[in-house]
Amino acid sequence: MKNLNFLLALLAGSLFIQAQETTVNLSFGSGYSNNVYYHFNTGQSESYDVASWDIAFLRTGTFEFAERINDGLGIEVYEASNNPDDYATVNPADISNWIQLFNSDTMWEAGAFDFGSADYGWGEYNPVTHHVTGTIVYVLKYANGSFKKFMINDFYAGYTFKYASWNASSSSWENEHTVTLPNSQNEGKLFNYYSLTNNQSVIASPDLANWDLVFQTYMTDLGIMYPVLGALQSPDVTVAKSTSTDVNTIDESEYKAEINTVGYDWKTFNGTGYDVDSDTYYFLKYADGKVFRFHFLTYEGSSTGNFSFAYEDVTDQMSTVNFDSKNSLSLYPNPVKGGILTLLYESNQAQPAKVEIYNMAGKMVIQQQLPANGYFNHQINLSSLPKGVYILKFNTGKYSDSQKIVVQ
Repeated sequence: MKNLNFLLALLAGSLFIQAQETTVNLSFGSGYSNNVYYHFNTGQSESYDVASWDIAFLRTGTFEFAERINDGLGIEVYEASNNPDDYATVNPADISNWIQLFNSDTMWEAGAFDFGSADYGWGEYNPVTHHVTGTIVYVLKYANGSFKKFMINDFYAGYTFKYASWNASSSSWENEHTVTLPNSQNEGKLFNYYSLTNNQSVIASPDLANWDLVFQTYMTDLGIMYPVLGALQSPDVTVAKSTSTDVNTIDESEYKAEINTVGYDWKTFNGTGYDVDSDTYYFLKYADGKVFRFHFLTYEGSSTGNFSFAYEDVTDQMSTVNFDSKNSLSLYPNPVKGGILTLLYESNQAQPAKVEIYNMAGKMVIQQQLPANGYFNHQINLSSLPKGVYILKFNTGKYSDSQKIVVQ
């Protein structure tokens, strides 16, 4: 009888958990024709046509730039030349000699064009004008076999770029366009989007404040770079994953800022359809400490693009709530001049904080432990680093952040 009572209590607890969950049914559309954005706090989703844009331009700051190719269209990015004078003469016949570049799948601020061979990816910094001037010529290969050449001419609080289409019949470039896309356009969004095919800027995402996850195709390293369909998270949230449903078993250090933390491997192809891992739970945390738990339920594949997950606000289940501020780390100057970067940070942890700096190839070039438990002004000597763009990762154990820095 005692065992029966225990089982009934366990079943009741399980039913209670399920009763609190909200099930969400979404769809990529047949052939994965849509990118789908979801916001847990409002329960709202928005879908955008994958084919509406080719390049996304980060628009969040005067000195913050990144340019991402649309992986959903299967566009390949190649660095064709590091000499801007070659823009007129590059030829797709030389593609076997070029380097293919890819978007980062761990941070939004590193797109395919930012991995070019110039000091700043696609260009060089001008210390007089504070502009970045383009030096790299790119060629884009589309899934249908067509080509476009592309070059960013200038960046300062916005982008000026040019592009043209390859005419295979005449073996020449045609229909050249020069475009200026200011960061002031589409305030509130993470990126401005542009269609090289339709020669126009487009809206292809909600405002940053109105989405937590985007379900889309992206490239990842599976031994070779390969397109996968999965979830990427907003830069304004962190995510932990666990086989436990209890939010109190999740250590703060498990909440990750890498945008592919949810990723693609919650589903596997079994030969005829897809198996979904419903026993892995994801905990999505806002900067104010609010946490949503979710897990996937179904995935139908490309025929319909339909998938589903269930979620619950578990903030009230937390034994303690840590309201870490996104402002617990600041750094200056950025761009870094004179080789010295100053970090202002606050840590209430007993263990030392840690800072790591990576170059755009993903190699860690600096690692330091920082004092714990207090408010600190710490200087890092970057004079040994070549000028260029780097990623700084900061972790206190209960707070983590990643920021792009520019060394001049």
